[in-house]
Parts: sequence; structure tokens; C-alpha cells
Amino acid sequence: MYFVMIRPQQKRRREALQMQNTLGPGDEIVTIGGLHGTVVEAEADAVILEIAPDVQVRFARPAIARVVSKATDVVPEPEIEEPAVAEPETPVVENRVNKQD
Repeated sequence: MYFVMIRPQQKRRREALQMQNTLGPGDEIVTIGGLHGTVVEAEADAVILEIAPDVQVRFARPAIARVVSKATDVVPEPEIEEPAVAEPETPVVENRVNKQD
């Protein structure tokens, strides 16, 4: 019974506590309510998240469900090719001639 129910729950709880204790500025997270944000500041029992530009909210550490990306993760930015500049096309001009037979 211990190995089937209790031990897996303790392991998940330990992993969640470790994740919550290692939060730092720049980490992108998701709360248990589904709110996505970036950690601005980490306090002893709470974290301050930025959910939109210049909008910051304070959450308790246990309210953090998962970390989407750590601040130390380096995500390469995709290279953007500049479109080739084509010469503008001349507008199509139709000449209609009425023929009368």
C-alpha cells in the first residue's frame, strides 16, 4: 500500500516544493489558475509576476503550477529573411474597342 499510494504522492510533493523554491527572476510560469506570467521578484513566501507590460501581481509560491521556461534557458531567435525587393509592376491597362458589325 505504501509503495502504491503514499510514496508517489510524497515524491510529487517534493518535486513541486523544489520547483517552487528554485524560482527566480525571468522564469516564465503558469499558476494553478492558468495565469501565464514572468517572475519579476521572488520573496520568501511569494513571487511577483508580470502578466502584461507594467502589470504586476503577487502570488503565493504554492500557487505556481509549473515552470514553462527558466531564465537560464537560451532560446535561439529564429532568423528572419528580409524579403527580396522586386521592382514594382506596371499596372495592367485594358484598351477596349467597341466593334460594330
